[in-house]
Amino acid sequence: MDWGTELWDQYDTIEKHTQSGLELVEKYVKFVKERTEIEQNYAKQLRNLSKKYNLKRSSKDEPECRFSSYQSFLDLLNEMNDYAGQRELIAENMMMSICIDLTKYLQELKQERKTYLMEAKKAQQSLESTYKQLDSSKKRFEREWREAERAAQYAEKTDQDINATKADVEKAKQQAHMRAHVAEECKNDYAAQLQKYNKEQNQFYFNDMPLIFNKLQDLDERRVRKLAQGYILFSDTEKHVMPIIGKCLEGITKAGTNVNERNDSMVVIEQSKSGFERPGDLEFEDYSQGINRASSDSSLGTPKGPMDLLGKNRSKNFWLFSKRSKPAVTEDFAHLPPEQRRKRLQQKLEEICKELQKEVDQSEALGKMKDVYEKNPQMGDPASLASQISQTTQNIERLRGELNKYETWLAEAGGRGDTIRYKTHTFNNNGAHDVHSPDGAHSDESTPDPSQAIYAEFDDDFEDEELTAPIGKCTAMYNFPGASEGTIAMQEGEVLAVVEEDKGDGWTRVRRNNGDEGYIPTSYVTISLNE
Repeated sequence: MDWGTELWDQYDTIEKHTQSGLELVEKYVKFVKERTEIEQNYAKQLRNLSKKYNLKRSSKDEPECRFSSYQSFLDLLNEMNDYAGQRELIAENMMMSICIDLTKYLQELKQERKTYLMEAKKAQQSLESTYKQLDSSKKRFEREWREAERAAQYAEKTDQDINATKADVEKAKQQAHMRAHVAEECKNDYAAQLQKYNKEQNQFYFNDMPLIFNKLQDLDERRVRKLAQGYILFSDTEKHVMPIIGKCLEGITKAGTNVNERNDSMVVIEQSKSGFERPGDLEFEDYSQGINRASSDSSLGTPKGPMDLLGKNRSKNFWLFSKRSKPAVTEDFAHLPPEQRRKRLQQKLEEICKELQKEVDQSEALGKMKDVYEKNPQMGDPASLASQISQTTQNIERLRGELNKYETWLAEAGGRGDTIRYKTHTFNNNGAHDVHSPDGAHSDESTPDPSQAIYAEFDDDFEDEELTAPIGKCTAMYNFPGASEGTIAMQEGEVLAVVEEDKGDGWTRVRRNNGDEGYIPTSYVTISLNE
């Protein structure tokens, strides 16, 4: 069954129905747009929430970071951030595959419908024009036939009139004959117009309009199919990211199972253990045996036994519930208990070593730049680097002094000498460029330097090209095409080096073994950062 046959006389109904169908498509597009706005706002709020409670994510030296409960909370926030990224992806895909596609298709349908309605209007106008010609021909035939009848009656009356002359009779008969001839021509013209109209009317109702109605039916059915596909995409778009959302939720569950209350208790002990022994019993001092007050005060002021452990820390708040003011902080951390002092000295040494690495990096770079300027004067003046080289050298010497100082204090505190790991080999000073000297002079081999080993680490790092050192590695859970500028493609199961952490925008910078770098979605990989 088709519209052309069953609805041949329902032009207004078909026009209204097709218009209503197009309005439904517009309404659905508007609905999906509002849904995408909700998703985007939801994702934005989730990102802001994660950011609000993840302010210390870059402060890995914070004591709380060592607690599994704290680290799991950070993992939860990271998974929540990835989850927000998937909500954004849902909004983006809905906008592209539904809103934009349906809007374009809707414009095509509107133009096609307009064309069909114009064809119907032209056919109707043509039929109406033919009908007007028929009506005009019919009226003319009617008018001329009446005139012919009157002329015939007048001729007959004149012929019977005894007073009429022969000329009058002849004239009346000629007039009647002429009118009869004109009436006959009008009759033939009316018959021809009637035949033409009936033919066009038959063409209009049995061919032209049914064809147009069938085209409108096909258009409407295609609209319904496209709209149905849009309904399905509304679901499939979200189903597509469900596996990744599931991974995010699994990550949150894993964060909860990774919490270890016993280990957290051990961390509290490690961070807060003083190293002091519990105080022993005080000795009885018998004043009846002649002990004077001065000696008593002296003995009370310098207790024997466990209290001597305080050493330089006598001013330390030793009593558990005392409300004494905190002692002044000293550079060698002597104000801390022995165990905590050793830990802080070790941390300070590590900080100095990191700072020393940066200065050595700078010295290496300036040395290479100076060599390039000397070989290619057009690229720059070597003398312009003198102040920077001098400042870098001073910084290195200062840090070496601090390194020696803190190593000495660590030794005094009972720390082990291998607390900070250095490479065993040192610079080859037989002609090699010395990063400590801005003019490339050789270092004195006869003077051993306890911090010299740290510089050996950088001799190989800058041999070819200065690349950012990886901070961890990641494994791809899904394929990623990397079609956008700045991204890099990856295959499921591929292992890549992490160069830069996610800054909160849902992207992580990685590098392949061949040196290719780019960004990938954080939620597509599992990341393991270096300790």
